[in-house]
Amino acid sequence: MQHFIYHLAPSGIAGFVLANGSMSSNQSGEGEIRRAIVEADLVDCMVALPDQLFYSTQIPACLWFLARDRKNGRFRDRRGQTLFIDARKMGVLTDRVHRDLTPEEIARIADVYHAWRGDADAGQYEDVAGFCRSATLEEIRKNGYVLTPGRYVGAEAVEEDGEPFEEKMQKLTAKLGEQFHESARLEAEIRVNLNGLGYEI
Repeated sequence: MQHFIYHLAPSGIAGFVLANGSMSSNQSGEGEIRRAIVEADLVDCMVALPDQLFYSTQIPACLWFLARDRKNGRFRDRRGQTLFIDARKMGVLTDRVHRDLTPEEIARIADVYHAWRGDADAGQYEDVAGFCRSATLEEIRKNGYVLTPGRYVGAEAVEEDGEPFEEKMQKLTAKLGEQFHESARLEAEIRVNLNGLGYEI
């Protein structure tokens, strides 16, 4: 990461993929390096990705976007701000061990970043609970320089269905009772079948 920063042009932007630990680890001086990068106001955007995106490893990764000059005239003045995007719930499994982000999901992530930094014709940026949020440098300091998006974006808004809690709980417990009854019936049937084959449980 330090090597990337050293070679960045005065108004350069770099993006790279790292393991999720890079956003929060304090081992081997990583926390101090991250603190220095944040305090230098270089972190433009952090994206948490879902797991199973890579064939070589199942661990989740993240995207870092660093910008040397965040008031360079090409985009809006983003000094003292960082965009956090939580894309961990995105992607579709293409087989048991591999997940792909759809073109629409990739476009959604890119569009949010472009709108936030003020690209021409990118539209108006808005925070979306559970997905993206623009946080201040002071907030990042209060979080101990941890850059995990989930810490900043909050929880996704849950749509209320208008059904009173007591009524919903009665329905759910009745359904659970039915499922327990069916489970017991199936268990008894399996025991009888195994007994018939000479296997006793």
